[in-house]
Amino acid sequence: MTDLFPNVARVLSVAELTRSIRGILETRFGAVWVQGEISNYKLLPSGHQYFTLKDGRAAISCVIFRNTLPPFPVPLNDGLQVQVYGQVTVFEARGQYQLNVQILQTRGAGLLQAKFEALKRKLEAEGLFAMERKRALPKFPRRIGVITSPSGAVIRDILNVLRRRAPGLQVLINPVRVQGVGAAFEIASAVRELNAPNEAWEALDLLIVARGGGSIEDLWEFNEEVLARAIFHSALPVVSAVGHEVDFTIADFVADLRAPTPSAAAELIVPDVRELERRVQELRNCVEKCTRTFLQQAHQRLTVLSEKTLARELRQRLRDAQQQLDLARDTLGRQLERSRFAAKTRLTNARVVLKACNPAREVAARAQQLLASRRRLAECSKARLTSKRESWQRMAELVRVLGPEATLDRGYSITRDAAGQIIRSVNAVAGRMKIRSRVRDGEFYSTVEDRPSLGI
Repeated sequence: MTDLFPNVARVLSVAELTRSIRGILETRFGAVWVQGEISNYKLLPSGHQYFTLKDGRAAISCVIFRNTLPPFPVPLNDGLQVQVYGQVTVFEARGQYQLNVQILQTRGAGLLQAKFEALKRKLEAEGLFAMERKRALPKFPRRIGVITSPSGAVIRDILNVLRRRAPGLQVLINPVRVQGVGAAFEIASAVRELNAPNEAWEALDLLIVARGGGSIEDLWEFNEEVLARAIFHSALPVVSAVGHEVDFTIADFVADLRAPTPSAAAELIVPDVRELERRVQELRNCVEKCTRTFLQQAHQRLTVLSEKTLARELRQRLRDAQQQLDLARDTLGRQLERSRFAAKTRLTNARVVLKACNPAREVAARAQQLLASRRRLAECSKARLTSKRESWQRMAELVRVLGPEATLDRGYSITRDAAGQIIRSVNAVAGRMKIRSRVRDGEFYSTVEDRPSLGI
């Protein structure tokens, strides 16, 4: 039989042929930018979006898989002119080629996006985005610089937040244009100006570069290389607060911190004064609680010690010591109350001063004073209790040495008559008298045979 197709090595299945075509398309074209008009748009319950991108001569199927893109600012619908970036591939089940969309934007933004990506790759390669070079923001800034438009909602939002969280913070506003050709040079110049020493203002702690949201064209000045390098060379930490949370600019990547919104930037750079006051109150309560606990434990130890003491004189001295302790505790309580009242007064005065001066310096000073007071209080209590403890120990040792038990241990005895009275003289005994003697390890009874003579 004659072979009708001598050049065919083997017969391919439909799947094999389709897969080969898919491999060739993906290798040959890869990811591309395409612009056209949306038609046949569908959003399925799965979250995937399907549409056809067409122009006057051709059309191509497109798909946006769920969670691939953030929500688009403009609702997608038929007739919308867009530019898409995606992977050319083949949907094998239907044997049709399509575009898996990864970026979607309105027509006209494609060149800017390409320029953005190119500059981003360049600056990233130079190390301008490196995390290790980013500086931490000061915890309690005293003076900050804000570079933004002097009009609009952005500067008002920032000032409102700062006024609420840190009333004494000094804010220096450097007004610039934030949109339009040349605005990037103005912003970069403002960054350099606020970094340089100037007699008109004191040194700043950090800078905020801010602008409201907008399209990629509106935000483009913050993607210029001149501004990126000015932020990179800034001696002061820089916070970038440009656009909304979904907007990213080159300035965001170079800055030491990116804030999702201008208001969030103001929230991030300063602590809340009310939170600091709450923390001071917690520390004050902790000191008072620890002091009360310490005094209660000392009183309990004193009570146990007094119960074990048998000598009347020692018990009286212990009562005196208890009374002195009560007086000391009362005095300490009054001192603590005065200290607490003084601290409260200082805190009240600090709130007033905080409105006109630096909150960080005042809070730090008050914290140091509180720590010093706590140390003095601890040292005073410890020294007084140590002194009393040593005094009690000396009295206990004195009782032990001078007490009757120690005398009996040395070989002496105590002799009493039948009524229990101690016999101190031979005149107190008579013949046939019953007497009781106590020695170190017990007592014994005896009878006087004859009245002893008085020794000379």
